Amino acid sequence: MLSFLGPRGKDLCDPHLTATRRDVLRIGSCGILGLSLPSLLRLQAQASEAPAGGGPGWGKAKSIIMVYLQGGPSHLDLWDPKENVPDNVQSVFSPISTKIPGIKFTENLPRLSQINDRFTMIRSMSYTPNGLFNHTAAIYQVMTGYTTDKVSPSGQLEPPSPKDFPNFGSNLIRMRPIEEPMLPFVMLPRPLQESNVVGKGGTAGFLGKAFDPYTLYPPGDDMDMDKMAQIKVDDLKMRPEVFSVRLQRRARLRDLLNQQMPEINKVVESYELDEYYDRALSLIVSGRARDAFDLQAEPDELRDRYGRNTFGQSCLLARRLVEAGTRVVEVIWPKVANSDNHSWDHHTGLSERMKNQSAPMLDAGLTSLIEDLDSRGLLEETMVVAVGEFGRSPQRGVSTSGNSNSDDGRDHWPYCYTAIMAGAGIKRGYVHGKSDKTASAPVEDPVHPNEMLATIYHGFGIHPETLVYNHLNQPRELVKGEAVTRLFA
Repeated sequence: MLSFLGPRGKDLCDPHLTATRRDVLRIGSCGILGLSLPSLLRLQAQASEAPAGGGPGWGKAKSIIMVYLQGGPSHLDLWDPKENVPDNVQSVFSPISTKIPGIKFTENLPRLSQINDRFTMIRSMSYTPNGLFNHTAAIYQVMTGYTTDKVSPSGQLEPPSPKDFPNFGSNLIRMRPIEEPMLPFVMLPRPLQESNVVGKGGTAGFLGKAFDPYTLYPPGDDMDMDKMAQIKVDDLKMRPEVFSVRLQRRARLRDLLNQQMPEINKVVESYELDEYYDRALSLIVSGRARDAFDLQAEPDELRDRYGRNTFGQSCLLARRLVEAGTRVVEVIWPKVANSDNHSWDHHTGLSERMKNQSAPMLDAGLTSLIEDLDSRGLLEETMVVAVGEFGRSPQRGVSTSGNSNSDDGRDHWPYCYTAIMAGAGIKRGYVHGKSDKTASAPVEDPVHPNEMLATIYHGFGIHPETLVYNHLNQPRELVKGEAVTRLFA
């Protein structure tokens, strides 16, 4: 951090104080504006050189909403039901028809079944894990494109580290920085989590904290469905004591110091100090980000359609954010991976919990998000991805991960599951791949999570083989996988 000594201003609250070494202008400090944005914005503008790309869908995406179904939803009980199979495989929920002839969902998704002509389904997501089928390792893989080498026998990992591979959103905002005075990357309404491992795969890792997401985690228990009404974005508004006169005085002081200290200007010339200071100042003064978080500006009818719960209102907020200029929004399912109630980790009580808790929220929130984006024309340039870290075992009551499962529960299953992609050139009404008769494995066109990430990068006009440099200055590909261009129209 650079510190510039300066005289006290006449508009300070304590004019009797004399100038000291503590009367400084700290560029990039939260001590000035209540934020740490200038360095973040400056570093986001640095992008790696990329190989040439092209083909269907190349560069169509301007923003992305990742709806991350943390916990691993059961594909057989949502969007890939099977009939004429053994009782311990068949879903307890009835199949229903969808807008696509011959494609069925379960009764849990009545609304989504009527708009599946607007998105692509990948029914052949598949990978073979290293070690146990644990959540944290799988979350890390789907968010970064890399596997971790520190999985304990219990399946838990070490906490987030500056050595981690970056979340794909961090890579996107680094290589496709935004121009508007808006937050580039927002994660809500809770962190990625399994047990006590919080945030693994959700940071910028070796790219540095400048590319971390802005995290919006309202207070309250996960079962508090009114959490989004408690949003506070104090660091996105001017504090009462930092009124506009003081902001402008500090800006003038910076300019004066730049003129009087050419040797320091020369040192920081490559950092384009003025540009990033001004962009940070614009973000605060403009109020654009703060206004985007105001869910009360939306009609009650629309809020009801999304669902008056944490997930539904998070999806609505995601739409407001991309509409205001945010590049990446990650909506994390509002429940810890390995937990009860409306978690997707249905080891027990699947029939009750899915029917009355998790599925209705997903059906309302995801359907409304796609419909809303489409009606506003935002789906043309906004990619929507809905996926979990894996699916659930075809057979109920068996153990595949070391967990115990009741007859009314399914265990972890990475070998075959379903993902949804929409917008930004992704085909409408398309089903990619096919699972076998028990949804145990793909029989056509398997897609690895790395290939899904490669497809996302491709959509933003970024070649998946673009090199980034880790904490040891070693070159690493963004992701080791090829884009599935057949998903694009």
